[in-house]
Amino acid sequence: MNSIQSILETARKTIDLERDAIANLSHLLTEDFANAVSLIYNSKGRVIITGIGKSAIIANKIVATLNSTGTPAVFMHAADAIHGDLGLILEDDVVICISKSGNTPEIKVLVPLIKNAKNKMIAITGNHTSFLALQSDFILNTFVEQEACPNNLAPTTSTTAQLVMGDALAVCLLELRGFSSQDFAKYHPGGALGKRLYMRVSDLSSVNQKPKVELNTSAKDVIVEISEKMLGVTAVVDNNKIAGIITDGDLRRMLTKSEDFIHLCAKDIMGSNPKRIDEDAMAIDAMELMEEHGISQLLVEKNGEYAGVIHIHNLIKEGII
Repeated sequence: MNSIQSILETARKTIDLERDAIANLSHLLTEDFANAVSLIYNSKGRVIITGIGKSAIIANKIVATLNSTGTPAVFMHAADAIHGDLGLILEDDVVICISKSGNTPEIKVLVPLIKNAKNKMIAITGNHTSFLALQSDFILNTFVEQEACPNNLAPTTSTTAQLVMGDALAVCLLELRGFSSQDFAKYHPGGALGKRLYMRVSDLSSVNQKPKVELNTSAKDVIVEISEKMLGVTAVVDNNKIAGIITDGDLRRMLTKSEDFIHLCAKDIMGSNPKRIDEDAMAIDAMELMEEHGISQLLVEKNGEYAGVIHIHNLIKEGII
């Protein structure tokens, strides 16, 4: 039991240390941060992000975040840069260099080369008096009191601070660009997230059959239509405009209420004013409508006419639910 409590206490201490370090970042922000954001926003080039060791891993993540939110970015490893990769940097690119100490040998070699090429440079560093900081145009201070590592050695708290500062940059740029959910979808077309952002009702309803009957269709033929189309529902139409809906549940209720249903027709069984959605609506809107009303399918319209059915199983299959 003691070992379990000891492990949990260490975990809590780590989380608390990193939480406090992140909270302190807001007090370290200066005009340099705003100027750095403006520099990137107004740049005609890309953002080149470099670092070494754990900072290089953080640089990779910030690159991915910027690319996915509308700011073109490229990762350049600091060690590789001084062995040929400096060619990645183009004339209008802005360089972000990440280093806790700002004084590593690779950084001291790399920074003058960047400065000689006249590229603007932003430092993300925990040492505002370091070689890197003094050579940079803008400093984003990520100072932390101590690492979560009990020896105060392994980069933990410091890399978390770097990551959060990168996120702050990305979000500020995102807002300046007016980056919308539609823009986000362009960069995230795959997976459930992308589907929630770009998939429309017609993309799903078009793969289904389109069960429909007329107002005067017999109850027997209604049953046949629902059974054959296998969606548990049929639209009732009048001149191809939706007049009502009949579900499996409506059929069961009909059978309990009437022993002689052979003389009934669709208009006697249907529910009027069924929930419907336009085929150009987003699939996520269909999901929300189904959830709101506790139903498993919606009738789909196109230009005011019946166009098909979207079923909850379509949403589940595509990972939207």
